Amino acid sequence: MRPKKEPVEEREGNSRRGFLKGSVGLAAGAAAAQWLAGRAVAQQNAVSTVTLENLTNANGRAILLKDGIVLSMDSQVGDFEKANVLIQGKKIVSIGPNIPAPPHTLVVNAAGMIVMPGFIDTHHHQFETPLRSILSDGLLGTAGDTVSSYQKTIIGTFTPAYLPEDARLGELVASLSQINAGVTTTVDTSQVSLTPEHTDACIAGLKESGRRVLFAYSAGQGAKSQYPQDIVRLRKQYFSSDDQLLTLALGDATNADHWKLARSVGAPIVSHIVDMSALEPMAKAGLMGPDNEYIHCTRLGNETLWKSIADTGGKVSIAPAIEMQMRHGMPPLQAALDHGIRPSLSVDVECNMTADMFSIMRTAYTLQRALVNQRALTGEQNLPRLVTCREVIEFGTIAGATVAHLDSKIGTLTPGREADIIMLATDRINTFPLNNVPGTVVTLMDTSNVENVFVAGKVLKWQGKLVGVDLRRLRLQIEKSRDGLLARTSQKPNLFGTCCAAG
Repeated sequence: MRPKKEPVEEREGNSRRGFLKGSVGLAAGAAAAQWLAGRAVAQQNAVSTVTLENLTNANGRAILLKDGIVLSMDSQVGDFEKANVLIQGKKIVSIGPNIPAPPHTLVVNAAGMIVMPGFIDTHHHQFETPLRSILSDGLLGTAGDTVSSYQKTIIGTFTPAYLPEDARLGELVASLSQINAGVTTTVDTSQVSLTPEHTDACIAGLKESGRRVLFAYSAGQGAKSQYPQDIVRLRKQYFSSDDQLLTLALGDATNADHWKLARSVGAPIVSHIVDMSALEPMAKAGLMGPDNEYIHCTRLGNETLWKSIADTGGKVSIAPAIEMQMRHGMPPLQAALDHGIRPSLSVDVECNMTADMFSIMRTAYTLQRALVNQRALTGEQNLPRLVTCREVIEFGTIAGATVAHLDSKIGTLTPGREADIIMLATDRINTFPLNNVPGTVVTLMDTSNVENVFVAGKVLKWQGKLVGVDLRRLRLQIEKSRDGLLARTSQKPNLFGTCCAAG
């Protein structure tokens, strides 16, 4: 029987010790130095197992998401039951099985996780976060409503009482909450620009969060508001480069002069359109274009206007949960699809509804199918096709990127695009055993499945926890903000009803 071989490192160590014992002088010293130097190089070139500490201090080192279930959402890249995603800096470098790791790569074990693009929310009034669920049973606000209305309570009563710090906290908490839920990008439509200081505070909160945002600078009430002309200052002060996480838009309804101002500074236009007749003057004036995002579009019986949106390359954002709950009208998912428009999805207002995209995707999926299925049950023929889970994920990723004018950067896992990536755990009681990836994401998952989140290659959530966020401190701050808003508006808290008078 052959003698058992020593491990390589042990044999090398014994050989080295014997050599040093039996040799003297410069030759021995040189040999030892050469051996040590070679070992150091080998250690430097080794692939590193990742920790949060070395991820947050990566300093440009490559990151390899290894052996994940890759849902790329890019038909040219494809999907993989087991593959790697290589990130360098803020970009995706390559995707596929057996991608080799360059020297100094940090390896993230993605086995058993769905690796996919981050979700994109294309319409969110983030400043309202201190008022979460305060108007759960409220309606949008029309004549004859007998319950509290959003227009009177949130816009008319609370918003004028906001301090800049309330706006900053609302933006920050909304952004961090959505990062926690795997939403890596939003279009923020916060109508709280009461003063330039309020606007600056909004931007400060967004920047602090580290998330990607299209900030749709929107109107604020009062004589001190500098809307819309302050967009010129904002472009110069905060948005001089498009190569950053924060980009600029103008939130406006249908004011031709405001649209022209937005275009003069290179900002797209984000418009709430509930009653679609408001668009008719813009269509007749030829002002509709591919830089327009139209939110809701719920009360449109005008075939011509839908055609105008499609023909001019306009974008559509649908908030299905809020539109049904607050009486905006039936979410026009099918109308958009019938006109060749792939709609994006949005959460709208947290004073009434959750801001996670799992809930919103599930709402869109079940609504479209319910309406088409009902038509089938009544015997109607030549029905629209039922949407699939994959298509609904497209609404929440690819279409979202297009609506936010960021489709050259994000929306799919594609080499060359920025690494806005989420990793969803499938080893949880609500999802195992895994049988269908798109179906699991849309019909089974919730925010508890969001394990890791990257934005532009930077880790913002790791092993189920937000990175560098003191949640207790943040909670105390936003509770103080809420208490101040209640006090300044003479409203009393009521944990089991509504704080606010009906109207």
